[in-house]
Amino acid sequence: MSESASAGHRRAQRHLPLQILLGFLVIYFLVPFWWVVVNSSKDAPGLFGGGNTLWFADQVDYLGNLRQLFTYDGGIYLRWLLNSTLYALAGGIGATVLAVMAGYGFAKYRFAARRFSFAVVLGALMVPATALVIPTFIMFARLGLTNTVWAVILPSLLNPFGVYLMHVYARDAVPDEILDAARADGAGEVRTFLQIALPLMRPAVVTVLLLSAVASWNNYFLPLAMLSDNRLFPVTVGLGLWQGVASANNAGGTSLWSLIILGSLVSVIPLIIAFFSLQRHWRGGLSVGGLR
Repeated sequence: MSESASAGHRRAQRHLPLQILLGFLVIYFLVPFWWVVVNSSKDAPGLFGGGNTLWFADQVDYLGNLRQLFTYDGGIYLRWLLNSTLYALAGGIGATVLAVMAGYGFAKYRFAARRFSFAVVLGALMVPATALVIPTFIMFARLGLTNTVWAVILPSLLNPFGVYLMHVYARDAVPDEILDAARADGAGEVRTFLQIALPLMRPAVVTVLLLSAVASWNNYFLPLAMLSDNRLFPVTVGLGLWQGVASANNAGGTSLWSLIILGSLVSVIPLIIAFFSLQRHWRGGLSVGGLR
């Protein structure tokens, strides 16, 4: 055996435990998703008939279940999807804009109380979001904003982790020399930010946008506390409402469990599409960083 082949064999053996661990993690995360994919094709007898829960029943009826999902209770599920889309887009884009501007400002400008302000942002990272729901509800109730879309969107605009991430990335990825050169050429601060700094921060911007949108889409406790009109519910709270009805067996002869499972699967699809459509920006940003 040649020396190069022996070295390759030793490297393979050294990486074997890590590969086994990664294999277990892949199985751990994929099995629940596969369970949802399989059981969303079943009706009530297929779900509770005692068959294999990890394989399809004799009758696969995705189209029938989809038709029932989008027509049940006057098509309320479609409204929940649209509400989640609104909350995710408004909260994700708004939180990203604020995080980009704040992070860039902390990284590239010197102003009074800068260190203290950034310390407050870091301190906000330590506070669980659920701990702020009740104080936020009391404040919004006094303002008369509960049971409105603003009760969900406005709190979603605050993303301390996004500010921290943009600060770290802007500090390292945007050289001060480039900014000084742009200013020397007569570019104003807004033009320097939009045409010089923002393209360099694209990978971090996409990361913050995706994390903020996913957090808004998956948000459950905040809209549950803020909203009482089921027409304003996001899909997370709506499915929770159906689960309560199904557990109480008050669905009026309709088995909601198959709709809940299929609704969970449908609610994940937009997140998967968003991830795969935005990942090219990560690759592009990494390539630019490597060439720079």
